[in-house]
Amino acid sequence: MEIASLGEFGLIDRLTEDIKPQNESTKYGVGDDCAVLHYPDSEVLVTTDMLMEGVHFDLTYIDLQHLGWKSAMVNISDIFAMNGTPRQMTVSLALSKRFTVEDVEQFYSGLRMACDKWGVDIVGGDTTSSYTGLAISITCIGEARKEDIIYRNGAKETDLICVSGDLGAAYMGLQLLEREKSVYYGQLDDLQKKMAAAKATGDEKQFSILNSQFSSQKDFQPDFAGKEYLLQRQLKTEARGDIVQRLRESGIRPTAMMDISDGLSSELMHICKQSKVGCRIFEKQIPIDYQTAVMAEELNMNVTTCALNGGEDYELLFTVPIGDHEKIQDMEDIKLIGHITNASLGHILVTRDDQEFELKAQGWNPLSSEGNAKRA
Repeated sequence: MEIASLGEFGLIDRLTEDIKPQNESTKYGVGDDCAVLHYPDSEVLVTTDMLMEGVHFDLTYIDLQHLGWKSAMVNISDIFAMNGTPRQMTVSLALSKRFTVEDVEQFYSGLRMACDKWGVDIVGGDTTSSYTGLAISITCIGEARKEDIIYRNGAKETDLICVSGDLGAAYMGLQLLEREKSVYYGQLDDLQKKMAAAKATGDEKQFSILNSQFSSQKDFQPDFAGKEYLLQRQLKTEARGDIVQRLRESGIRPTAMMDISDGLSSELMHICKQSKVGCRIFEKQIPIDYQTAVMAEELNMNVTTCALNGGEDYELLFTVPIGDHEKIQDMEDIKLIGHITNASLGHILVTRDDQEFELKAQGWNPLSSEGNAKRA
C-alpha cells in the first residue's frame, strides 16, 4: 500500500492505534499536539539520535524490523549509560516514495519490540517525505534520582576501568556484511560485462545463458556460517540495562559511565578529558569473542585495533572505586581492563608484550571528511 493513500495522520493512526502507556509518568501519549509527562521526584534525562540511510545503515543487508529494533536500542542505551530508567520515546521518520505502508509497519514492529523489552512508551513523533532515502530521528526520555545520575566527569585516580560484554564483534559483523555485499555486486558487475560483450558480438546463445545467470543472482546466499554472533551484534543491538541493574543490586555505584558507540578508545578519552585524568589499560584484559578474533584474522586486521576503535558495541564502559575490586571481579560479563591515573601520565595502552603506547581516539566519526565505513 502506498503511504500517500493513508496520508500522514492515517499512517500515524495505523502505527499507534493499539499503543497503551505503561509508565505512570506518561499522562498522555500519541494523539494531541504534545505528549504530557509528569516527573515529580526525579530528574528528566533526554537523548536524541539521528540515523541516515547510506551513513548509519544500509538496507542492502539490514531489514526494516531489525533497523527499528536497533534505532530504539541505541537511544535506550544512552539512558542506561546515565544510570537512568528509560520511560518514553518519540519517533520521527522521513520516507521516500519507495517505502510502502507495510515497510513502515515492519520498522515499527522492531521498534515496539525493543520498547516493550524495557517498558518504554512511544508518545509521539513526526513523519515527512524525503528525496534521499530514509532518515530516522528518535528521542528517548528517561528518569533518575538526582543522586543516582552518573556523568562522564566523575572518574578519580586509582579508580578501576571496567567494560561489559566483549568488544569488536559489531564492527566485525559490519565488515562481514560489507564483504558479502561486495561479492554479490562484484558477481553482478562481472555478468553484466560478459552480457554486454556477448551482445556486441551477436552471440545470442551466450547472452541468453548469462542473462539467466544474472536473473538467478537474486537467490545469492552470503557465506555467514560460523559467524552468526557477529551478525547478531551488528544487527540486533542490545542495550545493557541488565548490567545497570546488576550494579545496583551489588551496591556498586560507578564514578563515571558511558556506552560504547564510537569505540572503546574514543569513549575512554571522553571520560578522561571530562574527568581531567589519565588512564592505563591492558591489551590482554580487553574482552574479545572467539568469532571476532577469527574474522579479524580472515580479513588480515589487528583484532585489538578492531576492539579499540570499531564501535557500535553498545556495551558499558565505567569506572568504580578501587574498594569495589572484589565485587567487580566476581561479577559475570564484566571485565576489569585497567585503572585511572593522574592526567600527567597520559592515556596508555600496555600491550601483551609489556610495551606502552599512547591511546588515540580513532573510533567512528560521522562527520569525517575521509568517509568512515557505513554502519549497518
